[in-house]
Amino acid sequence: MHIQQLQLKNYRNYDVLDLAFDDKVNVIIGENAQGKTNLMEAIYVLAFSKSHRTPREKELIQWEKEYAKIEGKITKRNQSFPLEIIVSTKGKKAKLNHLEQKRLSDYIGALNVVMFAPEDLTLVKGPPQIRRRFIDMELGQIQPRYIYHLGQYQKVLKQRNHLLKQMQRNQQKDPAVLWVLTEQLIEHATILLERRFAFLDLLRKWARPIHHQISRSLEQLEIKYAATIEVSEDANKATIENRYLSKFQEIETKEIDRGTTLIGPHRDDLLFYVNNKDVQTYGSQGQQRTTALSMKLAEIELIYNEVGEYPILLLDDVLSELDDYRQSHLLNTIQGKVQTFVSTTSVDGINHATLEKAELFRVNNGKVDT
Repeated sequence: MHIQQLQLKNYRNYDVLDLAFDDKVNVIIGENAQGKTNLMEAIYVLAFSKSHRTPREKELIQWEKEYAKIEGKITKRNQSFPLEIIVSTKGKKAKLNHLEQKRLSDYIGALNVVMFAPEDLTLVKGPPQIRRRFIDMELGQIQPRYIYHLGQYQKVLKQRNHLLKQMQRNQQKDPAVLWVLTEQLIEHATILLERRFAFLDLLRKWARPIHHQISRSLEQLEIKYAATIEVSEDANKATIENRYLSKFQEIETKEIDRGTTLIGPHRDDLLFYVNNKDVQTYGSQGQQRTTALSMKLAEIELIYNEVGEYPILLLDDVLSELDDYRQSHLLNTIQGKVQTFVSTTSVDGINHATLEKAELFRVNNGKVDT
């Protein structure tokens, strides 16, 4: 899988851009604030229809323009097809093979992308929402239907929180309405939790040996899912539903008092242990970074195993954040098999055969020279 061509119009600081890429490694060089990350972001948006940097889609549109367009020519399973994202002041359109997709679950997964940026190094020690987002984005790529249930869950959650806030203020007193929403929430929460458990089982399979290798066989990685209900990862659908139901019944008064939903996938977390030690709390920065790197490399192998092709890898200013050993391990892993985009202010100090054969793109104030 690779991107043959990328075209941008009115996107961030790019008026018009048309680039053809090498199917192995592409290095994007430039000073800060020139457009390197904007270019990487455009590829990410093409895959997911949303930015990893901002929830405000209007920020993607160039100042005083009405829309921004991203077009890409993709090769997957020896077939080429176009993808297109148009973001305007009126909304967003996603097109696959020139056909507009009404549901994101019909679009996401056409292009598989793994992003590794400096903020991903906080995957381990950062707040829980970073880890939840990691699960949602990667699981959504291999099971697009997951995106549908996630969207439905978030929609019902918003309605339920609004109702709880009204009940907190005594503006609404009918508990029957609350339980209609609770039952809808449980339906989607159960599916999300089931699929997260299955995804985590796959992730462990790849992350453990990778971490063991990067740590020079000194460390064993364990990943645990911290749910807001007491349930085992091998629990069936009925068991999960019943646990949610009994827990919601137990905390109904507390939720009304606080005016918000206190349990569910939106409050779950991942826990990381290295040699049985909580690496989030007690691990060194090196251990935390090795764990984050292991997770990202595991993503690549997991997607390959599920989809049958390697995803595209975006390394956005992250190589300079890794020491020589972890840097070399990352580049050795991707060498020759993953189309990779590397953004950096300079390739000085990065001595690796992978980059020596790379296609170079120099970015300066929204212009790219090859």
